[in-house]
Amino acid sequence: MNNEDYIFEQCKKINTQLLENQEEVARDTVIKLLDYHKQHNITYSPLVNHLIREVGLFPYMKDSLFWEDELVYDLFKTNVGNEEKTLHRAQSKLLKKLLTGENIAVSAPTSFGKSFVIDAFIAIKQPHNVVIIVPTIALMDETRRRLFKKFANKYSIITTLDTTLGNNNIFIFPQERALMYAKAIDSIDILVIDEFYKSSVEVDKDRAPALIKCIMNLGKKAKQKYYLAPNIDKLEDNPFTEGMSFEKIDFKTVFLEINNLYPQIKNGKDKSDILIDYYKRINGKSLIYAGTFSEIDNLRTLFSRNDIYNKNTKILNSFASWLDNNYGKLWFLSDLVRKGIGIHHGKLHRSLSQIQIRLFEEPEGLNTIISTSSIIEGVNTSAENVFIWRNKNGQKNLNDFTYRNIIGRGGRMFCHFIGKIYVLDKTPETENIQLSLPLPDDFILSESDLENIELTQNQKDKIIVDNNELKAKLEDSFDSLQSTKISQIQTIISELEKNRKKWNGLNYINSVNPNDWDYLLNNFLWMMGWGINRNQKEQILNAIKICSRNWENHMSLILDNLKDIDMTIDDYFAFEKKLTFDMSSFLSDFNIIQKRILNINVDIEPFITKIRNAFLPSAVFQLEEFGLPRMISRKLHEANIINFEEENLSSQKAIDILIKRKTSIYGLQIFDEFDKYILDYFYQGVQL
Repeated sequence: MNNEDYIFEQCKKINTQLLENQEEVARDTVIKLLDYHKQHNITYSPLVNHLIREVGLFPYMKDSLFWEDELVYDLFKTNVGNEEKTLHRAQSKLLKKLLTGENIAVSAPTSFGKSFVIDAFIAIKQPHNVVIIVPTIALMDETRRRLFKKFANKYSIITTLDTTLGNNNIFIFPQERALMYAKAIDSIDILVIDEFYKSSVEVDKDRAPALIKCIMNLGKKAKQKYYLAPNIDKLEDNPFTEGMSFEKIDFKTVFLEINNLYPQIKNGKDKSDILIDYYKRINGKSLIYAGTFSEIDNLRTLFSRNDIYNKNTKILNSFASWLDNNYGKLWFLSDLVRKGIGIHHGKLHRSLSQIQIRLFEEPEGLNTIISTSSIIEGVNTSAENVFIWRNKNGQKNLNDFTYRNIIGRGGRMFCHFIGKIYVLDKTPETENIQLSLPLPDDFILSESDLENIELTQNQKDKIIVDNNELKAKLEDSFDSLQSTKISQIQTIISELEKNRKKWNGLNYINSVNPNDWDYLLNNFLWMMGWGINRNQKEQILNAIKICSRNWENHMSLILDNLKDIDMTIDDYFAFEKKLTFDMSSFLSDFNIIQKRILNINVDIEPFITKIRNAFLPSAVFQLEEFGLPRMISRKLHEANIINFEEENLSSQKAIDILIKRKTSIYGLQIFDEFDKYILDYFYQGVQL
């Protein structure tokens, strides 16, 4: 059958499906037909365009159009910031509801194109204050870069705590940072919660309380709310989305082709052989979901030992050399990069994750990324091929919800009409996904919080008793606590009240000599439950001291010193993350409480600031969120381009200096080829 006959037969099939009211099936058939056109480089006929219009995929229409189809294409164009884009039917309906002021919680497929709706709302409505809560730092930077290009001439795009507010502001924060900034925001025109399913303790018991606190604190200031999530069939009644309508949208813009290879493995075929065989045969970019950190290591070994040729592109060779120079030649990542393979997980230095995602988008960059669930939680990226290597999400088996999220990374509008999914492990049972948002146990709530949610009287009574006891002891300090756990605050209070003398030398933690920290750090580690035995505590103490030289010493020396205490580079990444977030948050609460209870006129904020910034100058650590690694900041500092050790140097002031001196920076001889690639990426995110 020639191309014309095949296309005509498919058009007849689509028309029949539409006549039988099977629009979702017809849409899938249209998408597969468009993929056929792309593979054979065929121009769309007016008939094909008309069928695209019939299934609501207006952005896909192109080439020859009937006049009425061209009219629809133009009618669905809208301003999304710095350009006009045609929205598909479901996007347009959702945008109209938002423009009328509705509060909406929406579940839509990964390929839906939700960012266009947010951007169009801002461009049309021009709100003064927009708050967007995202689950990760990586997604925060990705969102900032997108909105900066479109709205930086009218809005202050705020992602750090030291940025000055403007008349119009777009705040983009993870929930923990949003809580720290909440008091500075008087009113919110629209509050956007991305991936709001993470407010369920059944999904993320560690971070859900902070997101719920965020929803309550910011929700009461918001004139309008827009909460987003994928793959939810039903939202159970709960106090946190009270007054919001729930919209489940099944409108898909790509087709997922599922290749279930698990039966072959179950019948005795080697799983590794199947993966390598398919990997060698496929074209296009691939995501490999590993499931756990240990499986990333297993896959790394598998790809290293198999006959996977080096991609041998200039940009990847340059990146691999940069990794060798900055992280040491013993780290496996540089060898994988030369094969066109990257690694993504939540413990990596944030700039490394950003660089690899950027290279994944480049034609001559990475072909493949091996990842944990960070690829679905942390960034909005997708690929033509998705491999499910392991039916795991950390220690737990994959549930249907997470499985759908992962395979939803297959395909992309305008790029890959068909996402090819290769499943190499048992799939979870299909289920009707209902999202419940129960009030977390052990949860700190103020009386003002209680006024904004509907709870039973028994729930309120218990919360009031537990919280009032704390408030009586801490008074005004209660509202400054970062923790959401009553038990953690009670532990700190009890320890300070029972062992006051133990903390008489608290000021030693601010010493410039790390050896003076031992006694106090031991006490902190005990309270935090870190290090269950003496050897572990000793390792943590030594690791903190080694990290205290992060700014002074080259990364390779840091890693050599950590190797001496049996810490690998992956251990280091994980440790630094715990240090900068978990420990700094705990000590911030400890500092608030000790001032109230001990009354010894000691403030340990100088030490907290050091660990919050990984012992780097504050602006250096924050600029890593903007895509500038500490190694390049160090070179800029040593070249006297900018004094990162200047007291109170904000990230915004540092950015302003770097923009002003851009020409001088590029003229320096201290940067290698990949340093300049990174600088290009950095400037694209901070300069119009």
